[in-house]
This record gives sequence, structure tokens and C-alpha cells, in this order.
Amino acid sequence: MAHGGVEYNSATADSPSFATIGRTFRIVTTDTVVLPCEVINPRGYLLAWKRGIAILTAGNIKVTPDERFRLVEGYNLEIRDVKTHDAGDYVCQIATLHPLEITHTLEILVPSRIHSVTSDGTVEVKKGSTVTLECRASGNPVPTISWTRKNNLLPSGEKSMEGFSITIVEATRHQAGIYLCSANNGVGDPATAQIALHVLYPPEIEVERSWVHSGEGYEAQLVCIVHAEPQAEVVWYRDTLRLDTTERRIMEVRGSRHTLIIRKVQASDFGNYSCVADNSMGKAREYLELSGKPNPAIFRSHHMGRFKDSYNLTWSVNSYTPIEEFKLYFRRLPPPPVPGQLTQPQYHHNKRPTRRENETWGGGGSGIRLLDEWNDVILPAAPSEQFTQQMSYMIRGLEPAFHYEARVQAKNRFGWNDISDTFHFTTRGSDPEMRDMGVTAQTNASTRVIIPVFLSVVQLALAVCWS
Repeated sequence: MAHGGVEYNSATADSPSFATIGRTFRIVTTDTVVLPCEVINPRGYLLAWKRGIAILTAGNIKVTPDERFRLVEGYNLEIRDVKTHDAGDYVCQIATLHPLEITHTLEILVPSRIHSVTSDGTVEVKKGSTVTLECRASGNPVPTISWTRKNNLLPSGEKSMEGFSITIVEATRHQAGIYLCSANNGVGDPATAQIALHVLYPPEIEVERSWVHSGEGYEAQLVCIVHAEPQAEVVWYRDTLRLDTTERRIMEVRGSRHTLIIRKVQASDFGNYSCVADNSMGKAREYLELSGKPNPAIFRSHHMGRFKDSYNLTWSVNSYTPIEEFKLYFRRLPPPPVPGQLTQPQYHHNKRPTRRENETWGGGGSGIRLLDEWNDVILPAAPSEQFTQQMSYMIRGLEPAFHYEARVQAKNRFGWNDISDTFHFTTRGSDPEMRDMGVTAQTNASTRVIIPVFLSVVQLALAVCWS
């Protein structure tokens, strides 16, 4: 009686029986498989291999014309160069009165194979569109499809994701690139394919520096970084005049980087420039300035001063043309508000007029001003041919333990540069020992603080003596 693909023999011990049982074989295509059929006491009974109603072998005779099939090592059935259509049940039968059978099941493992990808691997969409990339694959078992992006993350920010498709909403140039789909079912190597996504968009321009500093006789480079799909044509303008290549003027292109090189700069070269990029999707323009004016100043001082009534401010300026003079602005900041107290406007003497370095501060005016008004002083620059020029100035008459801010400008023969970033500094507070001794070298405001402290010390000394 057959049960579960195995024929159990209920005859006598001399009757034929199987020494093997039915099994399932999982074979990769093109491999070779041997299906076993070992019989105990065959006693001249006819053995046969069947597949469905087809007889493959009878006794030692191979019935099937398929040359890939043969009997080996007794009555085992060998199948070479296995094909997908070879999958199914194979029966080894002993032709007794009640035939005995065992059944082997052959499962064919098929490596993953990608049948198709979107648009045969090249996709073009306009900026802002939604696009879906698909990858269709087959295999046994059914393969898993995963997505990656060459030299980049996926638009979702992930390194990889699974699914037969990936959708990009409102595509931008940043989503363009090579997308790789991989089909893997554990049989053989994964199958891979790629889709090149091109996002069509009008030119987008970034300027490396919108303000470029140079000097007469030196070289200047104006750089526009242009992204566009399809590739854009880029032209350069000086104001409204389109520029052509000359002996001193060279236009260089390296990838998305477009550079206007001006050799041996002349004073007439300074001014406003623009780069214009144009493709079938649109047009863009960005502006640059070539200037002989100095670069903005950079402060070099420490934010905490060494003195309580003065501060040494130091800065440097880069300029190809010698600096002629500096203009320094500074002001005291109001003290931070005390929690729970209403702050009243604090007043000071009238804004001092602009002074020269060799003029002194003091007096001047009978009006009042708010503390946030600026003082300014013009400082002549020492003659120098150095590209980087450093300057220091001691601001005097400051108040202890107060916060100040400063800005500075520099001038050469082409004019004043842009004012620097604001620099904040703090004067040092009064020393406790010096306050107790009644130091007099202070401003009026400081003296008002010191006198009560000094009187308190005297009173305490007298009290000790009387005791």
C-alpha cells in the first residue's frame, strides 16, 4: 500500500522492497541530480521509472529519447543539465502483482533574473514631476527586490529599500542619478540592473564669492557654479556688455564650474559682472563684483580686556592696494536688566564728533544721548606694501566691568570697504584690594561706587579701635 510517496511491502521477507524512501530534491538549473532507487530482493522483477504517464526506463532499457536521462550505479536515475521543465514527481516502480512505488519530487531552483526596468533603464522627467521606477524579476523561489543609489542615498534618506518599485515625488536635480535594483532569492548571485534618472530643470547658479577682491597687476577669478539639465550655455557680462575671450580675459569650464579669469587686473576692470546660463528649460543670472577696495577687517583681540578703564583693540585687513586710513566705531552697551526691576533709559554726554587719532576725548556738548550711540575715530595707516596689514588702537576712558562693541572700516585709493562684523569686548572689573584703598584714577561713575566702600572700611577700623 502506498502512503506518503512510499510503498510499504506487506509481503513475505523474500518479496522485493525498497531500501530508499521518497525525497524532495531542490536542484539549480544546469546542475546534475541522481534520484536513488535501491531495491532489496528484486528477484527478477521489472523495475521502471515513470513521470506522470510517461515511461522513462523499463528494466535496463532507457525509453525516453532525452539524452540527459540515464541509469547509473544500478537503478538510480541521473538527470544532467537540469531544466526548469524537469520539475515534478518521479516514480520508481517494482512491477509486482500490486506494484510497489517510491516517489521523488524534483524542485528546480531558478536563479533570480530581471526581465524589465522602467523605460529600458533611461528615464527623463521634468523638475517637480512624480516618477515611479520599476524593476520586474523572476526566479524560484520568488526573489526579493531591493533598491540602492550609486554613490548616494535614496531620496528617502535611506541607504536601501525593498519593493519592486520606488516612487519619487516632486523630483529635483538632487534626486537625479543612477538607481540600482537587485533581485536575490538565495540561488546563485543576485541579478542587478540600473536605471539612469535624468531630471530636466532650468539652470541653477551658485556664485563661489559674490564679492571678489583683487589689485592692479594681480589675477582675479570670478566663479559661477551652474547646474542644469540639459546642459546650459553660459556667457559672461560686464554690466550689459557681453564679454569675449581676450589675451587678458579667459573663460574656463570644468564640469559645473565656470570661471572668468582676468589676468593683470587694471583699474578699469573693477565693477559689476554677471554670468547668464540658458537651456531649453529656462534662464538664470547671478551677479558678482570685482573690487579693489579692502577686504572686511577681522578682529584679533581677546574678548576680555586687561584693564578696567582702557582696551587695546587689534584687527587686520587684507588688501592688494595699500591702506590709507581706518575708521573705528565703538560704543558701550547697557548693563543687562536685573530680574524684577524696570529698566530706565540710561543717558550719557552728547555723541562725540569724529576724532583723529591724535585728538583727545572729553567734554563737548551739553545735551544728552542714549548709551547705544556710536563713537568713532579715524586712524591713519602706516605705509605698508604687505597684503595683510594689522592695526591696534588703545581706547581710553572706559568704565570697569562693562560690555562694549566695536566695528571698523578700512580705506585704500579705491574707497572704503564694507564695515566689519561687530566685535564684543569687556573691560576688567575693579580689583577688591584697589577699591578698599580708594583708587582715584577712575571716571566719575566709578568714583561714586568706590567712596561708599572706602567709608565703610574707615568706619569698621574706628569701631575696632573703640572696642
